[in-house]
Amino acid sequence: MDAIKDGKIQDAEIVRVISNRLKAFGLQRARDAGVPTVYHNLKTFGKQHPELTNDDQIRKGYDKALADLILEHRPKRSLVVCAGWMHVLSPNFLDPLERSNVPIINLHPALPNAFNGVDAINRAYQAFQQGLITKTGVMVHYVISEVDAGKPLVIRELDLAKDETCAQLEDRMHNLEWRAIVEGVQLAITNM
Repeated sequence: MDAIKDGKIQDAEIVRVISNRLKAFGLQRARDAGVPTVYHNLKTFGKQHPELTNDDQIRKGYDKALADLILEHRPKRSLVVCAGWMHVLSPNFLDPLERSNVPIINLHPALPNAFNGVDAINRAYQAFQQGLITKTGVMVHYVISEVDAGKPLVIRELDLAKDETCAQLEDRMHNLEWRAIVEGVQLAITNM
C-alpha cells in the first residue's frame, strides 16, 4: 500500500485484501486504508459446508471459492499477490485464474530451488550452521502448481553471518522481502 502511495509501484490499485489468518496485519492495514477485506479460512469454510464430507472435498471447495472471490469483482487487468499466504494453492484455484489471464505472484524467503515450502528461513539457517551454504535470499516468483517453483521475477541474495541468530537472520530477510515484493509487483504489472 505504501509503495503505491509513494509511487514506487505504478499503474496499480489494491482492490481487495484476502487472508486466511483472522489477525493478519495486512487485513487491518487494508481496513485502515479503506480497502475491502475478506477473511477466508479453510477450517471455517469446512464448517460452513457440511456437504463436503472429507478433507480433499473441503480443500477443493475452499480453493474454488477463493478463486471465485477474486474473479467476481476484478478489474480488467488483475494481479494476485501472495505475501504471507501460507496455504498451498491447488488447481481448483490456479486453473480458473489462468483461464481468466490473472497472473499470481508469491514472495518466498529462499533462493530458487532452495528450501521450497514452509520454514525456509530456519532451514537455511540450519544449513548454514552445518556448513552447507554461505548465502540465502528471497524471491518473487510466478505461482504454479509446484510449491515455490514458478519462474522467478526477482531474486535477491543475502550473505549469512557467523555470529547471527536465526531471529536476526529472519529480520534481515524480512527487510529484503519488503524491497523485493515492491520490485516484483512492478515487474509483474509491466509484464502484463
